Amino acid sequence: MSQWQEWIHHLKTLDLQHIERTLQSYSAYGPLPGVLMPVVEALIPALPLVVIVAANANIYGLWYGFLLSWIGVTLGASLVFWLARTLGNRLGAWFQRRFPKTQKFFHWIERKGFTPLFLFACFPFAPSALINVVAGFSALPFRTFLFATLLGKAVMIFSISLVSADISNFTREPWRIAVLIAVLLVMWFGGKKLEARYQVK
Repeated sequence: MSQWQEWIHHLKTLDLQHIERTLQSYSAYGPLPGVLMPVVEALIPALPLVVIVAANANIYGLWYGFLLSWIGVTLGASLVFWLARTLGNRLGAWFQRRFPKTQKFFHWIERKGFTPLFLFACFPFAPSALINVVAGFSALPFRTFLFATLLGKAVMIFSISLVSADISNFTREPWRIAVLIAVLLVMWFGGKKLEARYQVK
């Protein structure tokens, strides 16, 4: 088994401590594993993104772990979007013919753009791979997809990182909950204003 295959095998576990040990075992590569793990998750959705983000926060610390996860998740989502967009309209049209009920979802994504993508990106258990593929098949501009993904994933990743980083002190630091709520509110209202701005343009 190659080193890469061994790494993928390790990632398939849902055990936080196991993933933390995997990260530590590749510490010689610096922050690279912390970025690559979320990228791989975007291509292999069966991998546990929540656990990967939590492990990054525990290993690298709250802010650095958040940054690595945010970069990796955004790169992975953009890669899936690009692959779907590259495959072109034929596969997208076939997908809609094969699954007629998805046409409303396509139209909703194209019509609303930022809002549904932002909301889906905020939730860690949303079907991110499917959403990225549908967005790639649609006529949605890449900048709208990227902007919604950046902001939505920031909310999701920061929330998980905030709870996961040094979790033993979480109950003694109630300010984390207040910060989490504040971040959610700011990102939501900020996203709505930005969406209105783009719609006016």
